[in-house]
This record gives sequence, C-alpha cells and structure tokens, in this order.
Amino acid sequence: MKILVLGGAGYIGSHTAHRLVDEGHKVVIIDSLETGHREAVHQNATFYHGDIRNRAFVDSTLDAEQGIDAVIHFAANSIVGESMKVPLKYYDNNLCGTKTLLESLVAHGIGRVVFSSTAAVYGEPERVPILETDRTSPTNAYGETKLSMEKMFKWTDVAHGLKYVSLRYFNACGAHPNGKIGEAHAPETHLIPLILQVANKKRESIGVFGNDWPTKDGTCVRDYIHVMDLAKAHILAVEYLMASNSSDVFNLGNGTGHTVNEVIESARRVTKEPIPAVVSGRRAGDPAVLVASSDKAKSVLCWKPERADIDEIVASAWSWHKSHPEGFAGGSKS
Repeated sequence: MKILVLGGAGYIGSHTAHRLVDEGHKVVIIDSLETGHREAVHQNATFYHGDIRNRAFVDSTLDAEQGIDAVIHFAANSIVGESMKVPLKYYDNNLCGTKTLLESLVAHGIGRVVFSSTAAVYGEPERVPILETDRTSPTNAYGETKLSMEKMFKWTDVAHGLKYVSLRYFNACGAHPNGKIGEAHAPETHLIPLILQVANKKRESIGVFGNDWPTKDGTCVRDYIHVMDLAKAHILAVEYLMASNSSDVFNLGNGTGHTVNEVIESARRVTKEPIPAVVSGRRAGDPAVLVASSDKAKSVLCWKPERADIDEIVASAWSWHKSHPEGFAGGSKS
C-alpha cells in the first residue's frame, strides 16, 4: 500500500510510519515540524515539509504522489493544558487543517482516512471501562476539537463517501524497540517521560496531583498503551478500510489501569533510581479513573496489544530517554 502519514515526524506518527515501512509499505509524510522532528522520519519515507492548512501545498503534494491508498491523520496540536489557555490555536490548527485536508482529498478522489482521535472526547466517563457508545462531552478545548474533527469526517462521508476510522486512544507511551526514536515533547507533559527525567537527573522529583482519589492507593488511574501497539492498530484500520468496510470508531487501550504510584514504582524498578515523588493537590478536571474497553477493536480489527506489561513499556521508554536525554537535539546518533 501507499500511505500518506500526516504528522509523521511526531511521536505516534513517526512510530506508525516506521512500522509501515518495516512491513513493506510505501510511506509519504507531511509534517510542519512545529512539534515533530525531522530526525524521527524514516530514511525510506518520502518527506514533505509543510502545513496542511495550506491548500496549495496539500494539492501539490497529492498531485506529485499519485496512487495514495489511504491517509493516516496525526497532524494536530495535542496539549490539554495549552488548549485551555489558547483554544483558538487549537481550532485553527486542528479544525482548519482538517477542513483544508478534506477538501483536497475529496478533490483528488482519495477516500480512506484513519484519524488519530483521543479518549479526551469522552470527558468525565459515565462508566469504566469506557465504551465507544458512551456519551462524548469533552472537558477541554483539545478534546472538543478532536470530537469536531470526527464529526467533519462523518459528514464528509455522508456527502462524498469518504470512509474513515477514528481511533480514540488513551495514554500513549514507550518507544521503538530499536531505541532510535521515542517521545520528545517541549514542554513535556506526559507522566512516564516526566518520571524518567527524574531518573535522568533532569528534574529533582515527579509531581503527583492528589493522593486522595477513590482508587486503591489514592492516585489517579490511567490506561497506558505502547506506541508500537498503537502503530499496529492504525495499520489494521487502514486494512479494514481497504476491505471496503464502513466508517467506524474504536477505542484503543490495554483495558487495565495503573495508578500514578504504580507507574512511579515501575520506573524505580526499571531504572534502579530512587525517583522522589512530591504530592500536591488535585489538578482540576482530572477524572479519577480512565480505562478503555478495546473489545470492539479486538473483535473487528483483530487487534491485540503486544506490549501490555507496564515494566516493559517503561523499559522501552527508558532505553530511549537514557540515550537521548535531550530528545532528538542532544541524544546518541548511533
């Protein structure tokens, strides 16, 4: 297959692109490099530097790359806290970019898209584990824009027959087993890399937001899913669309939650470092427990997480962060 990966220099996008290349597919990448890294792009992928809000750029890329079978769309701003401070940035990039993209795809007759969505579309969960049919009521601007993007795909399907799969996933984590690409955000907001910054002597302690939640140890519970398992799910979703199936929505998670304290303890085991933790008050808007039901993805897409063990997930992340303490800017080039 020939797959266009939007945001293919970012964290999950680069891992998906690497896995596509490794499985023998032809990969074309578009990335603005606003948050992505040129060093994360697979050497055998064709790379175009540009912004999907630029219709002329998207059109010229699609004109040059004939025969694209499907698009995987990761291109979006994705920091929850930032989205609450500058929501219009998220509406501009996430929604306007997707609108321009869809106009170009329709014009070029490209009718299959796998969309990187988020569990943030659910907001406060009605139940755990969360099902795809549960109420969607985002509590932040990031989740709201992702839900609006899903609805753009829905109505474009109604009007133009463009088929899509929306993948709502939970806490992406881990790194490629080759140790050459991994998670590198600036600023970093995700728990596992923040914990590993302590092990890497980049920060003194890890903050824990509340230890009085209604969970087994008082800290929040989240569903952690390895980035390579996410990458595989995107490829299976492309194959699902290639088989002329209808548009659909799937959750992706391990279906097992880990508390913040459990993740910190895992990092202590893996790194052999003490990793001090400092407890502060609860963070506004944090649900106590977020765990996915991935039964639908397992049944329909035949997807199964291969790296569900938390120590294995943390170890893969540690392999990356230990050799790349400054991310792509200052890490090992071996």
